[in-house]
Amino acid sequence: MMASVKYKGKGDGYLDGQLLLAMPGMTDDRFARCVVYLCAHSDEGAMGIIINRRAPSLNFSELLVQLEVIAPDEAIRLPAQAGAVPVLKGGPVETGRGFVLHSNDFYIDNSTLPIDAGVSLTATIDILRAIARGSGPDRAVLALGYAGWSPGQLEDEMQHNGWLTCPADSALIFDTPLESKYERALRKIGIDPGFLSAQSGHA
Repeated sequence: MMASVKYKGKGDGYLDGQLLLAMPGMTDDRFARCVVYLCAHSDEGAMGIIINRRAPSLNFSELLVQLEVIAPDEAIRLPAQAGAVPVLKGGPVETGRGFVLHSNDFYIDNSTLPIDAGVSLTATIDILRAIARGSGPDRAVLALGYAGWSPGQLEDEMQHNGWLTCPADSALIFDTPLESKYERALRKIGIDPGFLSAQSGHA
């Protein structure tokens, strides 16, 4: 279920820790109006988590039961913070694997990848156990699957007006409602969603 993360860290000219906003002309329906938090970007490719799409018909406590992190009768006794963790549809790649984006107050040696100020990624079952015990990070979202790009693919899509970039902040990553994140991110970079067209130039 949980995954390992193998991409290198930050490098000059790369977009780790930024948000990608799908342009209205995005031809791939899997990414229409998506906000993607870019976890890794290097000459080996890119990996990100869609942060504004909820996984259908699945909540965090049900997922913990399915993964046998907790017994079914323990679900009603979860800490309130655990019950509030959103389960996201993180992307079309490896949708059976889980990735937890979380605040930097939680770290597991050899498992947690610090991405940017305030945000880390952990993809092992241990973080789910910690959240269930009430000893996990202060803020977290669980994503099933991720978005991936081969070397040079993301750069090519950006050159063809597929994506805008936006500085990330903890509110955009962790806050709800998910449905307003796209508009909120556009406004953060000074764009009125009503005026954005498929023919827009680079931001």
